[in-house]
Order: sequence, then C-alpha cells, then structure tokens
Amino acid sequence: MHSRRCLLFMPGDDRRKIEKGIAAKPDCVIMDLEDGVAANRKAEAQATIVAALNELAFNGVEKIVRLNALDSGLAESELEAVIPARPDALLAPKIESPEQIEWLRRRLPESLPLLIMIETAKAIVNLKEIASAPGLSALIFGAEDFVASVGGIRTRSNHEVQYARSAVAIHAAANGLQALDQVCVDFGDEAGLRAESRAALEMGYSGKTAIHPKQIIPITETFTSSAEEVDRARKIVEAFRQSQSNGAGAFALDGKMVDMPIVRAAEAVLVRAGVRK
Repeated sequence: MHSRRCLLFMPGDDRRKIEKGIAAKPDCVIMDLEDGVAANRKAEAQATIVAALNELAFNGVEKIVRLNALDSGLAESELEAVIPARPDALLAPKIESPEQIEWLRRRLPESLPLLIMIETAKAIVNLKEIASAPGLSALIFGAEDFVASVGGIRTRSNHEVQYARSAVAIHAAANGLQALDQVCVDFGDEAGLRAESRAALEMGYSGKTAIHPKQIIPITETFTSSAEEVDRARKIVEAFRQSQSNGAGAFALDGKMVDMPIVRAAEAVLVRAGVRK
C-alpha cells in the first residue's frame, strides 16, 4: 500500500498549482474536482486534470483525483473522463452508505485504489457498514463538513469532532484500512498543525490531508518515525523474537516489562518508517 503521510489538495482547474504541488513532494497530490473548484469551472477542472495526468511527470508522488459527490450528477461523467488517464487512486467525497461504494466499484478497474471521505453525521452513523464494504483503501475524516452537518461550531480544540474522528480511526483499523486525518485550515499556524498531527498519530491515523505546500514538512515529519524511535522499536521486536524462541511470553527490557501491546506498537513504528511491511 502506498505511503500516505501527507496528501495535498490542489484545485483541479489550476495547472500551475498542480505543478507546484507535485514539486513540493508530498506523498500524494489530490487534484480536486469538488470543493476546491467553483461550480462554473467544473468542466475546465476535469479537462485540466486529465491533461495533467497525461502530460506531467509526478516523480513518485501518488496522483489522486477527488470526484464530485455521487448525488451531484457529475461523478459518472468524471469517471469516464478520468479513468482512461490512469490516476493512481480515486477519492470519493461525502460517502454515506455501502451502496455508494458498490456503485463506484462497479465502475472502477479492480486494481484502482478507492479512498473515501467520511464527513457527515449520516456517515458516522453508518460507519460500521461503510468501512467493511469491499474494495476500499482508506478512510479520510473531513472535519469541516462534519461539523456543518451536525450544526456544530468549529474550534481549535477539536473537541467537537473527537467522537467522529476517533470512530474513523477505529473502524479503519478494524478493517485494515488507512486512516487519514482532517485538514488544518489555518495553514499559517505551524505549531497548531504539528500539535493536531501529533494528536492524529496518537489516535491511530497514518497520515493527514493538507491544503498548502507549507504544511507538507510538518505533517510528514510527524508521521515519520524518528531514528531514536526506530532503534527502540527494533530492540523491542528483536528481544520479543528471542523471548519467543526461549518459550517466554512477557519479558523485561531495560528495566521495563514488555508484553504484546508494546510489541505491536513497536511494529507500528517500524511500519511507519518503512522498515517492515
């Protein structure tokens, strides 16, 4: 599965911004047909994205296209235009039922990864059925639309999205999917972005969406295991293997007791570092 620590949204109707996004080297560029594009520029965005897919060198950056919502009347024609241009993955917004995923999968090549956005109250209520639907690669939590859907008020503390944000991470983990976090709309607040990214990592998210190239480094650094973390994790995993060969369960390491939850956490650190699959 592709590493998706930082996924950068770029408006699909702006070729220069798409090129700028690629040059900034996030793990993924999401070329947007939905919220980042004015209603009267959807056709131009579609043409621009198809041209970008056909003409630009992405140099290892995963190329993802976000469709319009399935009830917009635009998604089917977008699929017909975009799929022949060979994106690496597709992103569907405002998914609220497993039937919508089934509709999409019938129209996609079997090998094409499908990411979906969980961003409404109805999606959270139906999350168990949505996340267990076949053919998904990742769940992305959309905080701004979610808060609007419940009539809430957006705050810096994120307390108003705590339940929904946690639920997305839990259901993603239960179904072997990547959990990808909300955007931080204040792209000038690096400290706040790092704190929000760290909180997402602690909740089980493996990456985060971004809306500005300056957010790439703080996000990527947060979701990349440090050398010290990797060394410690290696030590735990190696000691665990030795204890298993000796017929032991829990064991002591550096004066601390180590059991399976700690071993699994160490393995997750190595996965984030690309050391273990």
